[in-house]
Amino acid sequence: MAILPILCFPDPRLHKVAKPVAAVDERIQTLVADMLATMYDAHGIGLAATQIDVHERVVVIDVSEERDQPLVLINPEITWASPEKQVGDEGCLSVPGIYDGVERSTRVHVKALNEKGQPHTVEAEGLLAVCIQHEMDHLLGKVFVEYLSPLKRNRIKTKMLKQQRGNRE
Repeated sequence: MAILPILCFPDPRLHKVAKPVAAVDERIQTLVADMLATMYDAHGIGLAATQIDVHERVVVIDVSEERDQPLVLINPEITWASPEKQVGDEGCLSVPGIYDGVERSTRVHVKALNEKGQPHTVEAEGLLAVCIQHEMDHLLGKVFVEYLSPLKRNRIKTKMLKQQRGNRE
């Protein structure tokens, strides 16, 4: 399993829309294993393939305390979202150190394929529901800061660019 580099906002590749996975084969299974290793290494709770510059509909999530309950969603589709919404602080491995409030549905139902290519349905609430919605946004080329005001978004963009320049020097 490889630890892969995570793209950082405002990298334009984060805005690419992911294509459906045609077949869950060995390549996709390796991708899933690498994504899980990368997510755990970065102390994240979710990672979309878009964030590692692979533009296919693959998401890995683990919101468990023990970090031992990975959830794999290939070609995920939200089939139902609760009308009840809640604002919660979100962060992102592609926007390190930044947290801000985003409104999301409190519960969602998702159908997807698992890492073996088998269909499954997930009924999620709380943190898992938020995480699923956040990661699925990545597959659509959307980063959580896009929910914020243009002023906040520009401040974050400036801060991220400054950090990236500092890391290169």
